[in-house]
Amino acid sequence: MTDLVVKSNKLVQALQSLSLSETRLLQIAIVDARETGQGLSTDEPLELNATRYAEAFNISPDAAYLVLIEAEDSLFKRQFTITNDDGSLTKSRWIQDANYRKGEGRILVTLTRVVIEHVTKIDGFEQYFTSYHLKKTSDFKSVYAVRLYELLMQWKSIGKTPIFEIDKFRNQLGIGINEYTRMEAFKRRVLEIALEQINDFSDITVKYEQQKKGRSISGFSFTFKQKKITNKETICTQKNIDIVAKMTNAQRHLFSNKLAELPEMGKYSQGTESYQQFAIRIAEMLQDPTKFQELHPYLQKVGFKAV
Repeated sequence: MTDLVVKSNKLVQALQSLSLSETRLLQIAIVDARETGQGLSTDEPLELNATRYAEAFNISPDAAYLVLIEAEDSLFKRQFTITNDDGSLTKSRWIQDANYRKGEGRILVTLTRVVIEHVTKIDGFEQYFTSYHLKKTSDFKSVYAVRLYELLMQWKSIGKTPIFEIDKFRNQLGIGINEYTRMEAFKRRVLEIALEQINDFSDITVKYEQQKKGRSISGFSFTFKQKKITNKETICTQKNIDIVAKMTNAQRHLFSNKLAELPEMGKYSQGTESYQQFAIRIAEMLQDPTKFQELHPYLQKVGFKAV
């Protein structure tokens, strides 16, 4: 049960605004704090390093270093708001301090008391907590996909959510008051992209229904189910394991450079990385049989004929 992200449902439902890299750092912080016991006190910092981040999210070490540098300032400023049982609101920061160790590729962060309470104090009522494996969201490129997946996981036992009222839903996704104000833009730039990434990269398939009051959309509800692994997929995975094992570094880098030129590969790009960094990261992806299978249609386009 490694790399298990566990949060109270109140923390999952919190109104928050985080970038994708900040969300990922907090996922790692929650996982590592729970699994190592380090960082579960406001007196004890937790170490996050670039290597760990790079491996978890399949990016280059250089890109991971940049994430840590930016997080020292940006993550410290981020806040969230939790609704308590009595209806009152608690506002908190995610971390109380951050110390980036220049040249060492690591950052020391101390979680706040509120965060620690909501990721450690499991009181025996499993339904009050949401958990999922980090790998299930590691390929998402949209922070909205991560947030929607977390919100869905509260209802994984029944595969159906209640209606998410639109204004609160926007705040839970971290959308600013002046962002995607038109419903068409919200659905196209936020909701549909999030659904596409969840359906493509996670362990579930999901669809939504829009709820209306009069002629206006007032909210959304979701239904989802676990993906099934067929015998054909299992055989294909084993075949890819064999192919990946036989590929030389020269072959891997040859095809990764070709793949980096395909417009269709844009959804895998980190955005800020150079062409060469992107190609190197693709080469790393080709060492993973699961990702190899995912990239196989694109490999065929650039002349790969091993399968």
